[in-house]
Amino acid sequence: MAAMSFTATLDRALAALAPGPVAVACSGGADSSALLHALATNAQARARGLRVLHVDHGLHADSARWAVHCATLAASLDVPIDVCVVAVDRQRGTGLEEAARSARMTAFAAALRPGEFLALAQHRDDQAETVLLKLLRGAGPEGLGGMRTLRACGDGWLWRPLLDLQRSTLQDYARDHGLTWIEDPSNAQTHLDRNFLRAEILPRLRDRWPEVEKPLAHSAQWLRAAADFIDAEARKALARLQGLDAATLAWHGWLALDDALRDPVLRLWLRDLGLDEPSHLHVAEVEKQLRGAGADRLPCVAFAKTELRRYRDLLYAMQPVSSAPAQWQAQWRGEPLALPAGGTLSTQPQTWLPASLRISLRAGGERIKPSGGTHTRELRLLLQEAGVPPWQRDHIPLVWHDADLLAVGDLVLSDAGAAFCDEHALRFAWEPASPIGDATSSASHRDR
Repeated sequence: MAAMSFTATLDRALAALAPGPVAVACSGGADSSALLHALATNAQARARGLRVLHVDHGLHADSARWAVHCATLAASLDVPIDVCVVAVDRQRGTGLEEAARSARMTAFAAALRPGEFLALAQHRDDQAETVLLKLLRGAGPEGLGGMRTLRACGDGWLWRPLLDLQRSTLQDYARDHGLTWIEDPSNAQTHLDRNFLRAEILPRLRDRWPEVEKPLAHSAQWLRAAADFIDAEARKALARLQGLDAATLAWHGWLALDDALRDPVLRLWLRDLGLDEPSHLHVAEVEKQLRGAGADRLPCVAFAKTELRRYRDLLYAMQPVSSAPAQWQAQWRGEPLALPAGGTLSTQPQTWLPASLRISLRAGGERIKPSGGTHTRELRLLLQEAGVPPWQRDHIPLVWHDADLLAVGDLVLSDAGAAFCDEHALRFAWEPASPIGDATSSASHRDR
């Protein structure tokens, strides 16, 4: 009966799956071995094109032997196998369990071919463990929705066709077909959170509620639907609030969002930018600083390798901003010039200048009379009026001819600068560093 339930579930799942080849993630354990055997003996899966992926984490002395075991199983089923050897970052700070998962998912994303579905053997018991773990970590609807049946990964998809089946169904199938598998000794290490739940907590819950995994999985389905709805609404809200520069967000509008949307919108924005996602504490700190900081303040919330900074009506997302090097200068003949904190200065069209110009960065106190203007102005005030964020101001290249300040990036020209550009039929072009480029350091400070 278990074998019939298992194969019938796979048949239905394959029939509902979009066209594309299938790979099987096989660790060598009972669950993934059962899934590999079932797909290898399934005509639908064979017709799509079938292969095996095994990730060798290198965390156990026998990990290479496990890879050989998976290769032997794949060969016995006449299915090609690719072994991905990964280096798990033990210093990651999130724990070994999460570091191994991150390395594995990175390997899957790199290995998947366009449109390929990677079948994972996770089942209803795994889903129950995931929901409990997320609950204990204070997750919202997205986390409590558990694992999705289908999720994008690299150029392909992660596919979990067995989330409605119990672990015992897979293990019965493996025994019925005489499969051999590996027992990873780390599964008995109850200092790991998931193993502790599996070995200590869920058995006690089953004593009181024999089918505890079923209501947990049902709750996950409800929360997944809620999370998908929230995600769709967050996407609409982000489209309204995001600035012309994708790394900016209208913070007044963000604060005005419903409680259920503020956190998802912020996470979605940062995820789309490829920046780190904040913890719930960081989101609360962003909200606190935006609501409480005076107009003359420049609040900054930093986490991992990401900073969120407020300036005027916008919230800026970026990697940490470096300090401008003191007294930096360069001689320039019009070629694209790499600036010390990132970004470039060039001429448009690119022109070889007959004499060198001197390029420096703002040191403070510079003054310039804008072309066509009547008064010499302090550069600091001109940059404020132009809406240049304070952390960019010390990185703008200043173009000098002897003691004459010709230009401030491509923002301000003096009369002499305008005459120089007209004479040589060019303009100065400043490309700032990307806000999501590398850098180091800095916190809130007053506008200057």
